[in-house]
Amino acid sequence: MKNNTIIMTSGKRKTAVARAYTRKGNGKITINGAPVEFYPIPLLKEKLIEPLSLIGDKANQIDIEINVQGGGVTGQADASRTAMAKGIVKFFSNDAELEETYRKYDRTLLVNDIRRKLPKKPMGRGARVKRQKSYR
Repeated sequence: MKNNTIIMTSGKRKTAVARAYTRKGNGKITINGAPVEFYPIPLLKEKLIEPLSLIGDKANQIDIEINVQGGGVTGQADASRTAMAKGIVKFFSNDAELEETYRKYDRTLLVNDIRRKLPKKPMGRGARVKRQKSYR
């Protein structure tokens, strides 16, 4: 990759949309302007760091800036993770086995999760819950 090349990728989960900008750098990852080390929930922080831990020392060669909007905390973390992994695969496009490594580890690193909330139905509060009938 050239020094000034910026790769833009996106990831989605439920209603969260993340846009990742990957460029040559020294290993800084920011989410909405804050470093990933300051992410509030430890379990989700581990999930966010997974794409970086799988590539080893190559993580120190890139900077990733992620802007994420919509959804909740977990949806945003999953969308950010997908966008980050896609950007890493595009940045290191000459490494053929990197994409295969991600696919074997977890397919959702490279493919958006298409599951959405079911629509509400009549006679109930949600998609499945219905009002009880007494027959009396």
